[in-house]
Amino acid sequence: MLTCDTSISSQAIQWKCVESKTESKRLHYGRFVVSPFKRGQASTVGIAMRRASLQEVQGTSITRARFHGVSHEYSTITGIQETIRDVLVNLKEIAPKSESNDVKEAISSITGPKEVTAGDTSLPPSVKAIDDSQYIVTITQPISVSVESKIEKDCGYRIENLNEYKNGEFPVDAVSMPVRNVNYSVHLFGSGRATRETSFIEVWTNGSLTPDEAISEASKKLIDLPSPFLHVKPEDTSYFYPVGDGSSSASAGPSSQICDVNELEGKLSENTFIDQLELPARAFNCLKKAKIHTIADLLNYSREDSSKIRSFGQKSVDQVSEALWKHFAIELPKTEWHIN
Repeated sequence: MLTCDTSISSQAIQWKCVESKTESKRLHYGRFVVSPFKRGQASTVGIAMRRASLQEVQGTSITRARFHGVSHEYSTITGIQETIRDVLVNLKEIAPKSESNDVKEAISSITGPKEVTAGDTSLPPSVKAIDDSQYIVTITQPISVSVESKIEKDCGYRIENLNEYKNGEFPVDAVSMPVRNVNYSVHLFGSGRATRETSFIEVWTNGSLTPDEAISEASKKLIDLPSPFLHVKPEDTSYFYPVGDGSSSASAGPSSQICDVNELEGKLSENTFIDQLELPARAFNCLKKAKIHTIADLLNYSREDSSKIRSFGQKSVDQVSEALWKHFAIELPKTEWHIN
């Protein structure tokens, strides 16, 4: 007769940090063990924790920089080794840590000759640079250079529009992702009905958060995100049926609410990056070169317009159309649009 080890089945799930090390100022590592899970639960938790850690954990980054007397990002300044574009790329690599959710300002005002690093930047009290040695620019002559930066806290990454910035202010394509990588593995122990799973989770961060802080914040996000579903009531749910399917139309709420939901759903899908379409590399690269980054950008092109994109043939148009319908139930406009 099979017996179940009740001491295992009733044991609460616990986690413990089994390894923690600082490989550099910009790379922290932590390894955690979580156990015991029932069969299949460890993978569910591992996948969710990985996605939440990479996408939902807030990080701080420089989002804008102002250079006085500079007209465009490819300008050069006499006495500075790099172009403005190079300086913006270096500023993007700085990993600040902020205790505030408000937008903060930082100023770098240096007289050369000097190799300028993150440690030469004057930061507000609530912000600090994780690595003061992060390189920014080299001033080769005895001139003064001033750079004003905006620092913001956010999740993920965002692509800025250069046309929205003027008077020497330039956007920085911010990467607010303090978690660099997450791995997990699942291991079985026990036998028969008493078989349980142990999960090992590895987390690497950029130093602005420790791995245990990152995994704790990701866990809170996973708890908060589905919380609206805990309070769903029958009267809050609207049901409607397609015309002609033999079913009677019914709705538990005003029709205007249904329209609002559909409109919101459309806006959410249009603001999604084209990465979610899972396109072949050739089609994806052609769209990126044409500065088509979101579904909204893509829907500015009709099927005819799309075929005119450089190196973008009819096969790619069909692939995009199929992916749009598969993922979002959206079709490319059939009529020709005027593309500026």
